[in-house]
Amino acid sequence: MSNDYKRGSFQLMKSLNRSIVLNMIREKAPISRAEIAKQTKLTPPTVGNIVKELIDDQFVLEATQGESHGGRKPTYLEIRTDQFFIIGIDVGKFEMKFVVTNLHGFPVDKISLEMPNANELLTTMKTGITNLLNKNEHSNRTFLGIGVGMHGIVNTDTGVSLYAPFFDTYNIPIKSELESEFEMLVKVENDAKTMTLGESWIGNGNQVSTLVGINVGNGIGAGITINGELYQGEHFIAGEIGHMTIDLSGPLCSCGNYGCLQALAAGPAITENAIKSLKTGRASKMIELVAGELERIDGAMIHEAAKQGDPFSIELLNQTGRYLGIGITNLIHMVNPERIILGGGVAQAGDFILEPIKEAIKSRGLTEEAKNTPIVFSKLGKDASAIGASVLILKHFYQAAE
Repeated sequence: MSNDYKRGSFQLMKSLNRSIVLNMIREKAPISRAEIAKQTKLTPPTVGNIVKELIDDQFVLEATQGESHGGRKPTYLEIRTDQFFIIGIDVGKFEMKFVVTNLHGFPVDKISLEMPNANELLTTMKTGITNLLNKNEHSNRTFLGIGVGMHGIVNTDTGVSLYAPFFDTYNIPIKSELESEFEMLVKVENDAKTMTLGESWIGNGNQVSTLVGINVGNGIGAGITINGELYQGEHFIAGEIGHMTIDLSGPLCSCGNYGCLQALAAGPAITENAIKSLKTGRASKMIELVAGELERIDGAMIHEAAKQGDPFSIELLNQTGRYLGIGITNLIHMVNPERIILGGGVAQAGDFILEPIKEAIKSRGLTEEAKNTPIVFSKLGKDASAIGASVLILKHFYQAAE
Protein backbone atom coordinates (compact mmCIF):
# COMPACT_ATOMS: atom_id res chain seq x y z
CA MET A 1 0.00 0.00 0.00
CA SER A 2 1.18 3.50 -0.80
CA ASN A 3 1.83 5.75 2.18
CA ASP A 4 1.58 8.98 0.21
CA TYR A 5 -1.68 10.01 1.86
CA LYS A 6 -1.46 12.69 4.54
CA ARG A 7 -2.05 12.00 8.22
CA GLY A 8 -3.25 14.64 10.63
CA SER A 9 -1.95 15.18 14.15
CA PHE A 10 -4.06 15.97 17.19
CA GLN A 11 -1.11 17.90 18.61
CA LEU A 12 -2.46 20.72 16.47
CA MET A 13 -5.28 21.16 18.96
CA LYS A 14 -3.00 22.25 21.76
CA SER A 15 -4.99 24.65 23.89
CA LEU A 16 -8.36 24.79 25.55
CA ASN A 17 -9.09 28.24 24.13
CA ARG A 18 -8.28 27.02 20.65
CA SER A 19 -10.74 24.15 21.06
CA ILE A 20 -13.41 26.56 22.36
CA VAL A 21 -13.01 28.87 19.38
CA LEU A 22 -13.00 26.04 16.84
CA ASN A 23 -16.16 24.53 18.33
CA MET A 24 -17.83 27.93 18.34
CA ILE A 25 -17.13 28.27 14.62
CA ARG A 26 -18.37 24.71 13.97
CA GLU A 27 -21.62 25.26 15.82
CA LYS A 28 -22.38 28.91 14.97
CA ALA A 29 -20.84 29.50 11.53
CA PRO A 30 -20.88 31.86 9.80
CA ILE A 31 -19.65 33.90 12.76
CA SER A 32 -17.34 36.86 13.18
CA ARG A 33 -14.32 37.23 15.45
CA ALA A 34 -16.16 39.86 17.47
CA GLU A 35 -19.14 37.58 18.05
CA ILE A 36 -16.84 34.74 19.12
CA ALA A 37 -15.19 37.04 21.65
CA LYS A 38 -18.58 38.15 22.94
CA GLN A 39 -19.95 34.62 23.35
CA THR A 40 -16.80 32.99 24.75
CA LYS A 41 -15.74 35.91 27.00
CA LEU A 42 -12.27 35.71 25.49
CA THR A 43 -10.52 38.97 24.66
CA PRO A 44 -10.63 40.13 21.03
CA PRO A 45 -6.79 39.90 20.69
CA THR A 46 -6.88 36.32 22.01
CA VAL A 47 -9.62 35.36 19.57
CA GLY A 48 -7.76 37.10 16.75
CA ASN A 49 -4.56 35.18 17.44
CA ILE A 50 -6.35 31.84 17.70
CA VAL A 51 -8.31 32.44 14.49
CA LYS A 52 -5.07 33.31 12.69
CA GLU A 53 -3.57 29.98 13.85
CA LEU A 54 -6.67 28.07 12.74
CA ILE A 55 -6.59 29.72 9.32
CA ASP A 56 -2.86 29.04 8.97
CA ASP A 57 -3.42 25.40 9.91
CA GLN A 58 -6.24 25.23 7.32
CA PHE A 59 -9.00 24.33 9.77
CA VAL A 60 -10.90 27.58 9.27
CA LEU A 61 -11.45 30.00 6.38
CA GLU A 62 -12.77 33.51 5.97
CA ALA A 63 -16.00 33.16 4.04
CA THR A 64 -18.06 36.30 3.52
CA GLN A 65 -18.40 39.78 4.92
CA GLY A 66 -21.40 40.88 6.88
CA GLU A 67 -23.17 44.20 7.03
CA SER A 68 -21.49 47.15 8.70
CA HIS A 69 -23.11 48.58 11.82
CA GLY A 70 -21.12 51.78 11.85
CA GLY A 71 -17.60 50.38 11.58
CA ARG A 72 -15.71 47.91 9.43
CA LYS A 73 -17.68 45.09 7.87
CA PRO A 74 -17.25 41.91 9.94
CA THR A 75 -15.58 38.97 8.22
CA TYR A 76 -17.39 35.71 8.82
CA LEU A 77 -15.57 32.48 9.60
CA GLU A 78 -16.43 28.91 8.68
CA ILE A 79 -14.92 25.46 9.13
CA ARG A 80 -12.87 24.50 6.11
CA THR A 81 -14.28 21.38 4.48
CA ASP A 82 -11.73 20.60 1.77
CA GLN A 83 -8.61 19.73 3.77
CA PHE A 84 -9.16 17.32 6.70
CA PHE A 85 -11.12 14.07 6.48
CA ILE A 86 -12.06 10.97 8.46
CA ILE A 87 -12.89 7.39 7.42
CA GLY A 88 -15.96 5.82 9.01
CA ILE A 89 -16.76 2.10 8.76
CA ASP A 90 -19.97 0.18 9.42
CA VAL A 91 -19.39 -3.56 9.83
CA GLY A 92 -22.59 -5.39 8.88
CA LYS A 93 -23.49 -9.05 8.61
CA PHE A 94 -23.21 -9.19 4.82
CA GLU A 95 -21.37 -6.02 3.82
CA MET A 96 -18.94 -3.46 5.15
CA LYS A 97 -19.67 0.20 4.38
CA PHE A 98 -16.94 2.84 4.25
CA VAL A 99 -17.44 6.61 4.12
CA VAL A 100 -15.08 9.57 3.99
CA THR A 101 -16.44 12.59 5.87
CA ASN A 102 -15.27 16.17 6.23
CA LEU A 103 -14.90 18.16 9.46
CA HIS A 104 -18.68 18.61 9.65
CA GLY A 105 -19.27 14.87 9.40
CA PHE A 106 -20.80 15.12 5.93
CA PRO A 107 -19.85 12.25 3.57
CA VAL A 108 -17.83 13.11 0.47
CA ASP A 109 -17.03 9.58 -0.72
CA LYS A 110 -18.12 6.03 0.05
CA ILE A 111 -17.65 2.41 -0.97
CA SER A 112 -18.94 -0.95 0.23
CA LEU A 113 -17.42 -4.42 0.23
CA GLU A 114 -19.01 -7.83 0.69
CA MET A 115 -18.21 -9.68 3.90
CA PRO A 116 -16.86 -13.05 2.74
CA ASN A 117 -16.62 -14.65 6.21
CA ALA A 118 -15.63 -13.88 9.78
CA ASN A 119 -12.01 -14.84 9.15
CA GLU A 120 -11.74 -12.05 6.57
CA LEU A 121 -13.07 -9.31 8.86
CA LEU A 122 -9.82 -7.41 9.40
CA THR A 123 -8.58 -8.11 5.88
CA THR A 124 -11.79 -6.67 4.37
CA MET A 125 -11.52 -3.65 6.66
CA LYS A 126 -7.93 -2.99 5.62
CA THR A 127 -8.78 -3.44 1.94
CA GLY A 128 -11.57 -0.85 2.07
CA ILE A 129 -9.44 1.67 3.96
CA THR A 130 -6.53 1.16 1.56
CA ASN A 131 -8.80 1.68 -1.44
CA LEU A 132 -10.04 5.00 -0.07
CA LEU A 133 -6.58 6.20 0.91
CA ASN A 134 -5.13 5.28 -2.48
CA LYS A 135 -7.92 7.20 -4.21
CA ASN A 136 -6.78 10.29 -2.31
CA GLU A 137 -3.00 9.84 -2.28
CA HIS A 138 -2.38 12.61 -4.83
CA SER A 139 -4.92 15.05 -3.38
CA ASN A 140 -4.49 17.65 -0.66
CA ARG A 141 -6.69 15.67 1.72
CA THR A 142 -5.30 14.94 5.18
CA PHE A 143 -6.79 12.03 7.11
CA LEU A 144 -7.23 12.47 10.86
CA GLY A 145 -8.33 8.96 11.80
CA ILE A 146 -10.58 5.94 11.34
CA GLY A 147 -13.81 5.21 13.20
CA VAL A 148 -15.39 1.76 13.23
CA GLY A 149 -19.00 0.85 14.03
CA MET A 150 -18.99 -2.87 14.90
CA HIS A 151 -22.05 -4.92 15.81
CA GLY A 152 -22.06 -6.70 19.16
CA ILE A 153 -20.14 -5.85 22.31
CA VAL A 154 -17.15 -3.51 21.99
CA ASN A 155 -14.63 -2.45 24.61
CA THR A 156 -14.36 1.19 23.61
CA ASP A 157 -11.31 1.74 25.84
CA THR A 158 -9.19 -0.85 24.04
CA GLY A 159 -10.98 -0.92 20.68
CA VAL A 160 -11.50 -4.68 20.93
CA SER A 161 -14.60 -6.41 19.56
CA LEU A 162 -15.43 -8.52 22.61
CA TYR A 163 -18.21 -10.51 20.95
CA ALA A 164 -19.69 -10.29 17.44
CA PRO A 165 -22.71 -12.63 17.38
CA PHE A 166 -23.23 -12.57 13.59
CA PHE A 167 -19.71 -13.91 13.12
CA ASP A 168 -19.46 -15.83 16.41
CA THR A 169 -16.08 -14.20 17.02
CA TYR A 170 -14.44 -12.99 20.22
CA ASN A 171 -11.74 -10.48 21.17
CA ILE A 172 -10.83 -9.08 17.74
CA PRO A 173 -8.20 -6.32 18.28
CA ILE A 174 -9.56 -3.90 15.67
CA LYS A 175 -7.96 -0.73 17.05
CA SER A 176 -4.44 -2.08 17.47
CA GLU A 177 -4.50 -3.84 14.07
CA LEU A 178 -5.63 -0.75 12.16
CA GLU A 179 -3.42 1.69 14.05
CA SER A 180 -0.41 -0.50 13.34
CA GLU A 181 -1.31 -0.77 9.65
CA PHE A 182 -2.26 2.85 8.95
CA GLU A 183 -0.46 4.82 11.67
CA MET A 184 -3.40 7.02 12.59
CA LEU A 185 -5.93 7.24 15.40
CA VAL A 186 -8.60 4.50 15.42
CA LYS A 187 -11.73 4.37 17.58
CA VAL A 188 -14.17 1.46 17.74
CA GLU A 189 -17.76 1.45 18.97
CA ASN A 190 -20.96 -0.59 18.69
CA ASP A 191 -22.78 0.17 15.40
CA ALA A 192 -26.11 1.15 16.99
CA LYS A 193 -24.24 3.59 19.20
CA THR A 194 -22.38 5.11 16.25
CA MET A 195 -25.71 5.49 14.44
CA THR A 196 -27.06 7.38 17.45
CA LEU A 197 -23.93 9.50 17.69
CA GLY A 198 -24.15 10.45 14.01
CA GLU A 199 -27.79 11.42 14.39
CA SER A 200 -26.97 13.50 17.48
CA TRP A 201 -24.36 15.48 15.52
CA ILE A 202 -25.85 16.05 12.08
CA GLY A 203 -29.09 14.10 11.97
CA ASN A 204 -32.51 14.14 13.58
CA GLY A 205 -31.03 14.13 17.09
CA ASN A 206 -29.12 17.39 16.75
CA GLN A 207 -29.62 19.68 19.77
CA VAL A 208 -31.43 16.89 21.69
CA SER A 209 -30.12 16.43 25.23
CA THR A 210 -31.25 12.83 25.83
CA LEU A 211 -31.52 10.68 22.74
CA VAL A 212 -32.11 7.00 22.04
CA GLY A 213 -31.29 5.62 18.59
CA ILE A 214 -32.54 2.14 17.72
CA ASN A 215 -30.99 0.19 14.87
CA VAL A 216 -33.38 -2.51 13.61
CA GLY A 217 -31.81 -4.71 10.95
CA ASN A 218 -30.37 -8.20 11.12
CA GLY A 219 -30.16 -7.54 14.85
CA ILE A 220 -31.59 -4.90 17.17
CA GLY A 221 -29.45 -2.56 19.24
CA ALA A 222 -29.70 0.90 20.72
CA GLY A 223 -27.48 3.82 21.56
CA ILE A 224 -28.16 6.30 24.33
CA THR A 225 -26.66 9.80 24.36
CA ILE A 226 -26.92 12.09 27.35
CA ASN A 227 -25.82 15.66 26.69
CA GLY A 228 -24.10 14.46 23.53
CA GLU A 229 -22.12 11.68 25.24
CA LEU A 230 -22.73 7.99 24.64
CA TYR A 231 -23.72 5.98 27.68
CA GLN A 232 -21.74 2.73 27.85
CA GLY A 233 -22.73 1.02 31.07
CA GLU A 234 -20.27 -0.74 33.35
CA HIS A 235 -19.29 -3.47 30.86
CA PHE A 236 -20.18 -1.86 27.51
CA ILE A 237 -23.55 -3.63 27.06
CA ALA A 238 -25.85 -0.63 27.59
CA GLY A 239 -28.33 -0.52 24.72
CA GLU A 240 -28.51 -4.25 23.95
CA ILE A 241 -32.30 -4.08 23.78
CA GLY A 242 -32.46 -6.82 21.16
CA HIS A 243 -32.04 -9.26 24.04
CA MET A 244 -34.80 -7.77 26.15
CA THR A 245 -37.38 -10.51 26.78
CA ILE A 246 -40.74 -9.63 25.24
CA ASP A 247 -42.49 -13.01 25.24
CA LEU A 248 -41.53 -15.78 27.68
CA SER A 249 -43.04 -18.33 25.29
CA GLY A 250 -41.44 -16.75 22.24
CA PRO A 251 -38.97 -18.23 19.75
CA LEU A 252 -35.38 -19.14 20.54
CA CYS A 253 -32.95 -16.26 20.09
CA SER A 254 -29.34 -16.53 18.89
CA CYS A 255 -28.25 -15.58 22.41
CA GLY A 256 -29.80 -18.80 23.78
CA ASN A 257 -32.79 -17.19 25.49
CA TYR A 258 -36.42 -17.34 24.39
CA GLY A 259 -38.68 -14.47 23.37
CA CYS A 260 -36.05 -11.76 22.87
CA LEU A 261 -37.12 -8.67 20.93
CA GLN A 262 -34.55 -9.56 18.27
CA ALA A 263 -36.07 -13.03 17.80
CA LEU A 264 -39.45 -11.41 17.18
CA ALA A 265 -38.80 -8.17 15.28
CA ALA A 266 -35.36 -8.21 13.59
CA GLY A 267 -35.14 -8.69 9.83
CA PRO A 268 -34.41 -12.44 9.82
CA ALA A 269 -37.28 -13.09 12.25
CA ILE A 270 -39.75 -11.23 10.03
CA THR A 271 -38.63 -13.17 6.96
CA GLU A 272 -38.73 -16.49 8.79
CA ASN A 273 -42.26 -15.82 10.06
CA ALA A 274 -43.39 -14.87 6.55
CA ILE A 275 -42.04 -18.03 4.94
CA LYS A 276 -43.38 -20.26 7.70
CA SER A 277 -46.89 -18.82 7.40
CA LEU A 278 -46.93 -19.01 3.59
CA LYS A 279 -45.91 -22.66 3.74
CA THR A 280 -49.01 -23.34 5.82
CA GLY A 281 -51.23 -21.91 3.09
CA ARG A 282 -51.55 -18.19 3.85
CA ALA A 283 -52.45 -16.19 0.76
CA SER A 284 -50.15 -13.32 -0.11
CA LYS A 285 -49.02 -11.11 -2.97
CA MET A 286 -45.49 -12.21 -2.05
CA ILE A 287 -46.03 -15.65 -3.62
CA GLU A 288 -46.60 -13.95 -6.97
CA LEU A 289 -43.64 -11.58 -6.51
CA VAL A 290 -41.21 -14.46 -5.98
CA ALA A 291 -42.87 -16.75 -8.54
CA GLY A 292 -43.59 -19.30 -5.83
CA GLU A 293 -39.94 -19.54 -4.70
CA LEU A 294 -40.51 -18.73 -1.04
CA GLU A 295 -36.82 -18.86 -0.12
CA ARG A 296 -36.34 -15.66 -2.18
CA ILE A 297 -38.47 -13.69 0.26
CA ASP A 298 -36.64 -11.02 2.24
CA GLY A 299 -37.48 -7.85 4.12
CA ALA A 300 -37.52 -5.68 0.99
CA MET A 301 -39.96 -8.10 -0.67
CA ILE A 302 -42.29 -8.01 2.33
CA HIS A 303 -42.24 -4.19 2.28
CA GLU A 304 -42.93 -4.12 -1.47
CA ALA A 305 -45.91 -6.43 -1.06
CA ALA A 306 -47.22 -4.25 1.77
CA LYS A 307 -46.96 -1.16 -0.44
CA GLN A 308 -49.06 -3.02 -3.01
CA GLY A 309 -51.76 -3.52 -0.40
CA ASP A 310 -51.07 -7.15 0.50
CA PRO A 311 -53.02 -7.79 3.76
CA PHE A 312 -50.66 -10.51 5.02
CA SER A 313 -47.51 -8.36 4.55
CA ILE A 314 -49.18 -5.38 6.21
CA GLU A 315 -50.25 -7.57 9.13
CA LEU A 316 -46.72 -8.96 9.44
CA LEU A 317 -45.12 -5.49 9.55
CA ASN A 318 -47.79 -4.19 11.93
CA GLN A 319 -47.05 -7.06 14.32
CA THR A 320 -43.36 -6.22 14.09
CA GLY A 321 -44.21 -2.66 15.04
CA ARG A 322 -46.19 -3.82 18.05
CA TYR A 323 -43.27 -5.92 19.30
CA LEU A 324 -40.93 -2.97 18.82
CA GLY A 325 -43.43 -0.72 20.58
CA ILE A 326 -43.36 -2.93 23.68
CA GLY A 327 -39.57 -2.87 23.78
CA ILE A 328 -39.44 0.88 23.17
CA THR A 329 -41.99 1.50 25.92
CA ASN A 330 -39.68 -0.33 28.32
CA LEU A 331 -36.83 1.91 27.15
CA ILE A 332 -38.93 5.03 27.66
CA HIS A 333 -39.69 3.98 31.22
CA MET A 334 -36.00 3.34 31.93
CA VAL A 335 -34.32 6.24 30.11
CA ASN A 336 -37.12 8.77 29.52
CA PRO A 337 -35.47 10.23 26.40
CA GLU A 338 -36.37 13.49 24.75
CA ARG A 339 -36.53 11.75 21.36
CA ILE A 340 -36.19 8.29 19.79
CA ILE A 341 -34.73 7.68 16.34
CA LEU A 342 -35.34 4.52 14.33
CA GLY A 343 -32.77 3.32 11.80
CA GLY A 344 -31.64 0.14 10.07
CA GLY A 345 -33.13 -1.92 7.28
CA VAL A 346 -36.43 -2.74 9.00
CA ALA A 347 -37.04 0.98 9.53
CA GLN A 348 -37.38 1.27 5.74
CA ALA A 349 -40.90 -0.12 6.24
CA GLY A 350 -41.93 3.36 7.39
CA ASP A 351 -45.46 3.86 8.66
CA PHE A 352 -46.21 0.12 8.41
CA ILE A 353 -44.17 -0.25 11.62
CA LEU A 354 -44.19 3.30 12.99
CA GLU A 355 -47.93 3.60 13.55
CA PRO A 356 -48.22 0.34 15.56
CA ILE A 357 -45.11 1.35 17.52
CA LYS A 358 -46.84 4.59 18.51
CA GLU A 359 -50.08 2.77 19.31
CA ALA A 360 -48.25 0.33 21.59
CA ILE A 361 -46.51 3.17 23.42
CA LYS A 362 -49.75 5.12 23.81
CA SER A 363 -51.47 2.10 25.32
CA ARG A 364 -48.58 1.21 27.66
CA GLY A 365 -46.85 4.46 28.60
CA LEU A 366 -47.12 5.50 32.25
CA THR A 367 -47.80 9.19 31.67
CA GLU A 368 -49.13 11.37 28.87
CA GLU A 369 -45.62 12.67 28.29
CA ALA A 370 -44.26 9.12 28.01
CA LYS A 371 -47.08 8.12 25.66
CA ASN A 372 -46.16 11.02 23.36
CA THR A 373 -42.39 10.58 23.27
CA PRO A 374 -41.38 11.78 19.78
CA ILE A 375 -40.25 8.97 17.45
CA VAL A 376 -38.69 9.79 14.09
CA PHE A 377 -36.73 7.93 11.43
CA SER A 378 -33.01 8.33 10.87
CA LYS A 379 -32.02 11.32 8.75
CA LEU A 380 -28.72 9.71 7.75
CA GLY A 381 -30.34 6.53 6.45
CA LYS A 382 -28.27 3.55 5.37
CA ASP A 383 -24.98 5.34 6.05
CA ALA A 384 -25.89 6.42 9.59
CA SER A 385 -23.61 3.96 11.43
CA ALA A 386 -20.63 4.65 9.16
CA ILE A 387 -21.08 8.43 9.41
CA GLY A 388 -21.47 8.07 13.18
CA ALA A 389 -18.24 6.08 13.27
CA SER A 390 -16.43 9.04 11.72
CA VAL A 391 -17.94 11.25 14.43
CA LEU A 392 -15.98 9.18 16.98
CA ILE A 393 -12.85 10.79 15.51
CA LEU A 394 -14.47 14.21 15.08
CA LYS A 395 -15.44 14.32 18.74
CA HIS A 396 -11.85 13.52 19.69
CA PHE A 397 -10.59 16.20 17.31
CA TYR A 398 -12.88 18.97 18.55
CA GLN A 399 -12.34 18.04 22.20
CA ALA A 400 -8.62 17.35 21.90
CA ALA A 401 -7.67 20.04 24.38
CA GLU A 402 -10.47 19.50 26.87
